[in-house]
Parts: sequence; structure tokens; C-alpha cells
Amino acid sequence: MDRNQLIGLIMMLVFITIYFQFFAPEPPEPTDPSAMTAGDTIIVRNDSLAAAEPTTTLSDSAKAKLNEMKYGLFSPASVGSEQITTFENEQMIVSFSSKGGTVQKIVLKEFEDFRGNPLVLIDDAHAAQHIYIEHLSRPVDLSELYFSTSGSGKTLQAGDTAKLSYRVTLPEGQSLTYTYSIPGEGYEIGLAVRQQGLESIIGQDVKFAWNQRMNRLEKDFKDARARSTVIYRFTDGDVDELSGQSEEREEETLELATSWVSFRQKFFTSAVVASKPFTGGQVSSYINFSDSTSIKNVQMSMNMPYGDFIGNKTDFKFYYGPNNYSILKDVAPDFSENVELGWSVLRWINKFAIIPIFHFLEKYIGNYGIIIIIMVIIIRIVLAPLTYKSHMGMAKMRVLKPELDEIKERNEGDMQKAQQEQMALYQKVGINPLSGCIPMLLQMPILFSMFYFFPNSIELRQEGFLWAHDLSTYDSILNLPFTIPFYGDHVSLFTLLMTASTILYTWSNSQVTTVQGPMKSLQYVMPIMFLFFLNSYSAGLTFYYFVSNIVSFAQISLFRKVIDEEKILKKLEENKKKNANKKKSSFAQRLEDAMKAQEQKQKKGKKK
Repeated sequence: MDRNQLIGLIMMLVFITIYFQFFAPEPPEPTDPSAMTAGDTIIVRNDSLAAAEPTTTLSDSAKAKLNEMKYGLFSPASVGSEQITTFENEQMIVSFSSKGGTVQKIVLKEFEDFRGNPLVLIDDAHAAQHIYIEHLSRPVDLSELYFSTSGSGKTLQAGDTAKLSYRVTLPEGQSLTYTYSIPGEGYEIGLAVRQQGLESIIGQDVKFAWNQRMNRLEKDFKDARARSTVIYRFTDGDVDELSGQSEEREEETLELATSWVSFRQKFFTSAVVASKPFTGGQVSSYINFSDSTSIKNVQMSMNMPYGDFIGNKTDFKFYYGPNNYSILKDVAPDFSENVELGWSVLRWINKFAIIPIFHFLEKYIGNYGIIIIIMVIIIRIVLAPLTYKSHMGMAKMRVLKPELDEIKERNEGDMQKAQQEQMALYQKVGINPLSGCIPMLLQMPILFSMFYFFPNSIELRQEGFLWAHDLSTYDSILNLPFTIPFYGDHVSLFTLLMTASTILYTWSNSQVTTVQGPMKSLQYVMPIMFLFFLNSYSAGLTFYYFVSNIVSFAQISLFRKVIDEEKILKKLEENKKKNANKKKSSFAQRLEDAMKAQEQKQKKGKKK
């Protein structure tokens, strides 16, 4: 196997590894579990009151006695009527409930779900927030109490801020007050929790809990499920998350101080940011396969600092909105991690190169298909020096091919000897045999960064171009009545065009490269593999790759006209004469010595 074959094989293994890491089909769905059980909840009440709850009608006095046993001094607030208060700002409609004094419903005005209905991010049928306090040696769920309020809803304008307060007053004068701040624009809601006199009747166990059944909002059910999870940030700056790909129950105990926790869906996030960090807690997620209206169930139970609660320093900021990088980066430190932009270098490229270019073009161009085309042209121009250097390196190898073939024939059966002579030839003519490959490899991070940018770019959500109705998900020109393994139940035209253009580009390059034998045929395997991998991927991504192939083809055609291979050959011959008596570099000498040592070792092995 020569050098080019080895490099090609390594690149193919890299692509295959990436496939199984990011694009492998999901395993078969396990048997549908039953509805949520006690084991599925974050907070479990360990008292015996549940067993005492009656199955028959009780008198008012008996109910009052039972409530007193259950809620203690808070029992008067366990009876009442629910009052809904609604505010509307530029971006969302927020409804609050006097039962529990919590957010009841969030509607994002600028977005729709995959059916074209108003986008309901959370509602009381699918989500619940709780604050638990320890009273009479057991947890009391404050979300079950009826708070009093004198506030009324209103429509807010940019620059406005509305306040809404809920209060529970105990018989002995103690009180608990929630005060919400609703801005005239944006996706954030503030909450201040204040108490008076509760330190004498409650224990030190104070928790904030949030359970949510994530509504299905996107067309691609499986993809949306795989990209939904719980993300959390510790105060030391470390951001972690539960596995979104897992179909098993995921849970984690957080033992460090935590500044925020979010329920991240593919394009939208619900989150809580604590002004005084949580002192730890638990987070979990699981899938109810029998429920086709939701994609995943997520929970958090976070420990609130008792001293801050008693000292009236408990403030929260809630975020209910899109996973837009420009918005999220201003919510809290590292909150932009809720946008999946890839790891390490890939995230850096997306944050500081791709996103700024995209948003700049977005200011002046309303058609996202045109934006993608212009992005391709800009990126290809920026990468042109690397592309030119790569093509120049391959041109040098082409003109040197007759001499390389002669060396192989002269040393047929002795690969070590052939490689030594080839290395000597490379040094004499002054070329690096990898000069055609390294520039191409340097472009790979940009190629892979697009795998994250396009599928997770909310700007492309429900934006159409040509036959694609939504560039954030796959384009389908034909829905199949059956499912093809690894391919799917639809046909993506952009993926077909990308595959065809890749094969054409590969064929064109193969006419002028030195690749021979099986490796020449293997070049066509990757385009066929990606036909299967990307059929259910973002139409924006496959369209980008299709346009990139076309632009690259034109770019290479131009380079071929500019590069004069006769001049290159003449230059190499001059280098050969100039370097005929030149002393070998230390690296070349060490490499040659190593090859000779290997050759001697093989000869000794044959004698044995």
C-alpha cells in the first residue's frame, strides 16, 4: 500500500467513525413503558399522608383536619380558587396561575410548531414548577397552595416592565411573597422570593423543582428527541449535560454549586438561572414511547441555599425562548452552550467565523438559500490559498509519477528499498509528498463545523428555498410507503444532488491524480455512504455541500488552466541538479536510517 492509499484509507476510517458517532440509525424502540411512576419523579414525599387520603367523600371538618396534617400552618392556603393573569410583550404571551404562584403557560409569538399552530413552549398540562420547604419534618409543596394577588394582566411595549406579586399569609402573620418581573421585550422573566417570619417554622431543606414533558414542536420526531436534553453549568465554569441520544433513563446527581439548569430542545430552551447558586441537586430525563405528543420528559430538583432563602436573597431568572446564539450569550455565563455548535475547534469556528458571517448576510438578504450560496463563495475564496497549494502539490506528484513508477518497477518485491529511493527523490527535487494532502486536511474542521451549524441554526427553521419547505430539516420530494434501512422513508433531492456532484468532482480529480488500484475505486464509496447518512439531515447542510462542490469544481478548473505542469517539471529537474550533492537534512537522515534498520530486521527474519 503506497502513501496515497494509506492517507485515503485513514480519511475513510475517520469518516466512518464520524458516521457511527453522529449519524448511525437509532436502535429499535423498546417496549413502551407505562405512564410516570413514583420512581420517575424527582421529589418523592416520604410521609404517610398519601395513604391517609380518602377514597370516599369527607365532611368539611375532616378535610380541614387532613389539610392541617398535610400542610401544617400553611393549610388555610390549601383551599381556594385559581386565578389566571396574562401578560403579553413583543415576543411572548405569559400566563401565571394563583395556584402555586407559578408560570402556567408560555406562547412564543414569533414561531409556530411543525403543524403551523402557535408555538406553546410550556403549559400546565405538561410542566410544573415547585418550591418545597420543610415544615413539621416533611416537605410542603408550595405549588399546591392558593396565593392571593391584586395584579392584573396587560400588553407591554418595548421599554415597559410589569410586576406581578403573589402572597401567602399564615394565621400567625408569617408570609411568603413571589414577585415576577415581566419586560416589554425579550424572553426572560425575573422572580424574587421573599419571606417574613418563616425561619421559626421551617427546616433547612428548601428545594426548587421543575418537571416538564417537552411538547413536540418539530417535523423530524427522532431528530428532535435526540437533540433534547438537560444541560447544567457549575459555578466553576464547567458545563455538562445528560445524553440526548440515549433511549434509557438518564439521571445525574449534581454535587457542586450550580448556576443554571436548562431544558434544551432542538430549537427552544426553558431554563432557570439562580442569582445565588444552587448547592447541588438532581436532574433526569426519560422517554415515554407511548406518548406521540411529547418527545422527552425532563426533571430537575435543585437545593436552594437556606441562608439566602431566609435572608431574602433568593432571585431567579427564567428563560423561555429560541436557541439563538446572539440572544443566549447575553442571558448568563456560558448560556450559549444551549446551542449545539460542536466540540472544541468546531465550536470556535462556528462562534467566531460562521455565525458572524451568517448574521452579517442576514441583515441585507432575506432569502436564506441565497445566503448559503454567498457563504459558500466567501468560504471558498478564503480557503483558495490552501486549495491552490493542495492542487499545486498534486500537480508536482503527477509530473513526478513516471520516475516514481520506474523506482517501483526497479525494486519490485522490495518495498523498503523502493520507499528509500522515493524519499531520496523527493529530497532531491525539493517537494513534500504530503503537500497535496495537508492543505486539504486543514480545511476539514470547516467542513465538519457545518454538520453542527446548519441543523441547529434556528434562523433556518421553517425557512423555505426552492422545493425545500424548511431548511433546518430534510427536504422530501417523494415519501416512500416503506422504510429503507439506513436511508429512511423519503427521498431528499438536495442529498441526491450533493451525491451526484461529489461523484462528478471525484471522477474529475481522479483523471489527473496519481491514485491507482483499489484506492481509485474506494474514492466513490464515501459519496454513496453520505447519500444514506445525510438523507434525513438538514436541507441547508446538503444544499451547502452541493453548492460547495459546484464552486470547488469551477475553482479547480481555473487552477488547472493557471498551473503549467511543464514549468513545474522543469523546476523539479533544476532542483534535482542543484541538490545532487546536498547533504541530507537531519530528519531525512533519521528517516532513512530507520528504514534501513527495518530492512535489515526483515532480512534477518527471512533468514530464520
